[in-house]
Amino acid sequence: MLNILDFSILIGYMLMIITVGCGSAYFQKRKAARSGGEQDEGAYFLAARTLKWPIIGLSLFSTNISTVHIVGLAEQGYKTGMAYANFELAAIFTLVMLAVFFVPFYLRSHVTTLPDFLEKRFCRKSRDFLAFISIISAIFIHIGVSLYAGGAVINALMGWSTALSALFPTMIVIALATGLYVVVGGLLAVTLTDAIQTTTLLIGSTIITIFAFNKLGDWQTLQATVGPNMLSVIRDGNDFSGLPWHAVLVGYPVIGIWYWCTDQTIVQRVLGAKNEEHGKAGALFAAFLKLLPMFLFVLPGLLCLALINKGLLPELADSKEAFAHMVVNLLPSGLRGLIVAALMAALMGTIAGALNSIATLFSFDLYKRFRPETSNKKLVRIGRIATVTSVVLAILWSPIIGQFDTIFQAIVAMICYVAPPITAVFMVGIFWKRATAKAAVITLWSGFTMGMIVFGLELAKKHTGWPLGSMHASGILCGICILIMIIVSKMGEDTNTEENRSMAWDSPLTPLRIPGAKGLMNYKVLSIIVLLAASTIYFLFRAPSEEKMDAWKTANPENAAKIEAHCNP
Repeated sequence: MLNILDFSILIGYMLMIITVGCGSAYFQKRKAARSGGEQDEGAYFLAARTLKWPIIGLSLFSTNISTVHIVGLAEQGYKTGMAYANFELAAIFTLVMLAVFFVPFYLRSHVTTLPDFLEKRFCRKSRDFLAFISIISAIFIHIGVSLYAGGAVINALMGWSTALSALFPTMIVIALATGLYVVVGGLLAVTLTDAIQTTTLLIGSTIITIFAFNKLGDWQTLQATVGPNMLSVIRDGNDFSGLPWHAVLVGYPVIGIWYWCTDQTIVQRVLGAKNEEHGKAGALFAAFLKLLPMFLFVLPGLLCLALINKGLLPELADSKEAFAHMVVNLLPSGLRGLIVAALMAALMGTIAGALNSIATLFSFDLYKRFRPETSNKKLVRIGRIATVTSVVLAILWSPIIGQFDTIFQAIVAMICYVAPPITAVFMVGIFWKRATAKAAVITLWSGFTMGMIVFGLELAKKHTGWPLGSMHASGILCGICILIMIIVSKMGEDTNTEENRSMAWDSPLTPLRIPGAKGLMNYKVLSIIVLLAASTIYFLFRAPSEEKMDAWKTANPENAAKIEAHCNP
């Protein structure tokens, strides 16, 4: 458990983050005063569009990697090996899509929110739909789930009760600390603190991985202990993980494009870019950072299993405590405090990003619609009120997450049924000029309705006999939505204006003809390098052959028996 040194490190870290976040507001106000005006909405919501690529990339990564990822991926690593690293590696391909196909439109159209972009491409009704869904997903998925997972693991590390009544004080403190600097400082506070928190997060995760390896021995020992299948990312159709290669191939592009290319919480960092080159490079820098979670977040869970099987760690009562189990049993005093600070960093980064996006969406896409004459000062105040309200709603909702068996799988399932219509509308919209506003609205609402029905069928599959997993269902739903979009557009009148058509590429090759910066900052060079790196990892961690599995079982019969019992309890 934590001692006085650990507590001192944790408290000192939180004070530093709050100081940096609130200090950014002071500098923004001084800059506004020198220019003789008030702080405008561009400064508060989009950091005055001054963000450079390192800050954008670090902020994208920090907002994505929450406590849910650290704790949830460690749990999945313990239970299923490296299979769930797919969600990290496959993100690289969608981040390249963000940089190449989406960033030029977003920055050239000077939009503040993605619903704003959808209105320019289609109509006001499509904007309203996306604003509503984005706010709901930010509160219930990004913030609510993160608060619950973060409160549970922090209480466990500190030796406090993880009962629901004991989690509320922890969640409230975390939410208030994060909400304070978001309310005061806006997006600049979020991105500056994200850069610090990403660094802390990577250092903390690296430390626990190194300690686990030192305890176990080396990579060969890990291979002999857990076997080649647990170390593979690509799995066959009958794998016990429930995540075979075809599920990833069919489902991930749908949820990945929604998350990385169309979700306000994530893309808002890119919207605040200094220019198009920094926006692209920031997205691609985040893609490079996504090479790390497989080894820093998933692998520690598998190392935990190996250490337990070799008798080097005590038995684990609950797989959800895999990460905390390693922190408590492997790390000395002081480093435990740093790891808890890293968990707090991940948690605060995700919540901060979501709160800022909610403030932006509510102010620009809802409030300003009905009161277009609203002053800049009042618009910022409305955004702050929306931030505080969202914190309260998220705290009230977050305990309900405890009813799910696996937090990470619950998040994936929720996203799989929200994403299909949004992904379909954006993809058809930017690659086909003939797509109409009527088709977009019908696709969004019909796809959302189908998604909720199928989600209900999956939740009740013990009674309904629903045969599809969420990833397969997501791919099929997206395919149906694309068909609806095309059929309705073809059957109806082409109502697109020149402005609408300017928001779609002439062909998929058009964005590749944009020259880009010189040297290594060129988005084409960066894209090729990171795609080759991801493809190489997929090849190295491919599914083992039957001959390789048989050879391992013959050479390590005791380990093979333990893994077989673990995979098929």
